[in-house]
Amino acid sequence: QVQLVESGGGLVQAGDSLRLSCAASGRTFSRYYMGWFRQAPGKEREFVAAIRWSNGGTRYADSVKGRFTIPRDNNKNTVYLQMNSLKPEDTAVYFCAGDSDTAGGVVPTSTRRYDYWGKGTQVTVSS
Repeated sequence: QVQLVESGGGLVQAGDSLRLSCAASGRTFSRYYMGWFRQAPGKEREFVAAIRWSNGGTRYADSVKGRFTIPRDNNKNTVYLQMNSLKPEDTAVYFCAGDSDTAGGVVPTSTRRYDYWGKGTQVTVSS
């Protein structure tokens, strides 16, 4: 099994920056991708960003393009979500997710394509 542990959430003001971390441990795959999703109260979980570990290819939701990035640290098996210019509408529980990359193609954005999930970390952006 793969364990994913998020950290770095908190309460910030609009316009601030915040960096989330997701450390992976346990079973490893030769090829895999990792992503970030978020879920606001009363809403479905939605895709935020993802990265293919083998070549660093990334994908972002339109709502965060230009503000968020998803860097990684290969040595630490850690993926980050760097969030800049935060808005109140970014308020949500943020989840880290991952899965083996067997199909290739574009990095997936559907929750159904990710088998491994962290427990989430709360991000609250005040106006």
